[in-house]
Amino acid sequence: MEQVTKDTITKDTIIADILDIAPDSAPLFFSIGMHCLGCAMASGETLGEACEVHGVDFEEFMEQLQQYIKQ
Repeated sequence: MEQVTKDTITKDTIIADILDIAPDSAPLFFSIGMHCLGCAMASGETLGEACEVHGVDFEEFMEQLQQYIKQ
């Protein structure tokens, strides 16, 4: 499995992997209704799946996530 970095986050990246490298991004996930970051779903759900389930545009969320990570 490829190491996840802030520059390699895609639609297929597991949410828990994002939180491992960017724990400060948790409030962004909370702000769009992704409150179960510590549950089993976070360790198996991809960012794309989560956006779909929560009715969030993936591209827009990615822009926000990248800006949040760069702060």
